[in-house]
Amino acid sequence: QVRLAESGGGLVQAGESLRLSCVADARSFSMFSMGWFRHSPGRQGEVVAGISPRFSTTMYSDSVKGRFTISRDNAKNTVYLQMNNLKPEDTAVYYCTASDWGRLVSGDPEYRGQGTQVTVSS
Repeated sequence: QVRLAESGGGLVQAGESLRLSCVADARSFSMFSMGWFRHSPGRQGEVVAGISPRFSTTMYSDSVKGRFTISRDNAKNTVYLQMNNLKPEDTAVYYCTASDWGRLVSGDPEYRGQGTQVTVSS
């Protein structure tokens, strides 16, 4: 069992930045691919970003590429999502995810946190 706890969400204006953090309660954290998934009412859920266990591979959805950066600190069991130049369409609940790479990027992760709300006003 992997427990994931997100933090860092909030209300910001368009163009501002936020950094989300996710701490994993997992001895095998460094073996998991980690990612972020978002969902907002009336819209399809989206895999925002993912990072492989040893940092060698990252992926981003087209909607955030160039604005968001995913990183991880295996010593701290933590994954981050730096979000710059936020837009109103980034408003969503952001979930931290952990899984093997295939399931993570397909939007079917083995583990998911409770989520943190990000709201971007125009």
